[in-house]
Amino acid sequence: MAHRRRFGGGLGQALARAVGIKSETALRVVDATAGAGTDAFVLATLGCHVTLIERVPEAFNALKRAIQAAEIHFDTAEIAARMTLLEGDAITLLGRWRKTPPEVIYLDPMYPHRAKKAANSKALARLQYLAGPDTDSDQLLHAACALATKRVVVKRPLKAPRIDGPAPSGTVQSTNTRYDIYGGALLAANAT
Repeated sequence: MAHRRRFGGGLGQALARAVGIKSETALRVVDATAGAGTDAFVLATLGCHVTLIERVPEAFNALKRAIQAAEIHFDTAEIAARMTLLEGDAITLLGRWRKTPPEVIYLDPMYPHRAKKAANSKALARLQYLAGPDTDSDQLLHAACALATKRVVVKRPLKAPRIDGPAPSGTVQSTNTRYDIYGGALLAANAT
C-alpha cells in the first residue's frame, strides 16, 4: 500500500477518475464491499471521507486491526482518520442509512469465476473462500443507486459482464479493470 500511495497515479488513476475526485474535493464515499480495504485506503489517501462496510467477520476484524495500526503510524494517521468501518450487510445498512447520504457508493463485488492462467493471491483466495459466491450484487447495485447523490461505481474485470440491472451511464477502463459508472437520471429515478 505504501508503494501504491506514493506512486499509484494520484488523481489520474482510473479509480480516482471513476469516483469523480477533483483536486479540491473531499467526497463522502461508501465502499460497500470493503474486502481488504485497499481501494478505500487509496480513496482516503486522495482526500475522500470513506465509510467501509464489510459483512465477512474475518475480513471486518482484519480491516479493524489495519485501520487501528494506520491510526498510530505518523505516515498514515491522517489517512486513517478519514476512514470509518461498519460491520454488516451493505444492502441492509444502505437501506437504513440515517446520516447524510454519500455522494459516491463504490462496489467491488467478488469477481466472477473464470478459468485463468495466474492464481489469485493467497489473501484474495482466502477472502473469496470466506465470502462465498456473489449472489446479491444486483440487489446491492439497486440499494446503492437509491442512496448515492452523485454516482455509483462498480469495479469489474475488463471483459466481465456488467451486473444485472440498468446499463451504466459511463465507464472508465484501466489495463485489467473496468469501472462502470451509474449516475445522473438513473440515481434520481431510483431515489423515488
